[in-house]
Amino acid sequence: MMTIENAVSSDPEILGGMLCFSGTRVPVRNLFDYLEGGSGIDVFLESFEWICREQVTAVLEHSASSLEVEAGKSNAA
Repeated sequence: MMTIENAVSSDPEILGGMLCFSGTRVPVRNLFDYLEGGSGIDVFLESFEWICREQVTAVLEHSASSLEVEAGKSNAA
């Protein structure tokens, strides 16, 4: 199983440090733009063939976990 640390990276020399899929210049934001626009993961992966499904899954799982943590914090307040 791929971890978020393996799936994405940030380098100040690549797109000003924007969070990208590791080994690429594809910002993680692009995935969310595709999903927001109604395109599925398969369409995203077809557009960026050098990104693997495991990277996308790691990003989405990390995002879901982060949202759950944030929701727990606001419910506890």
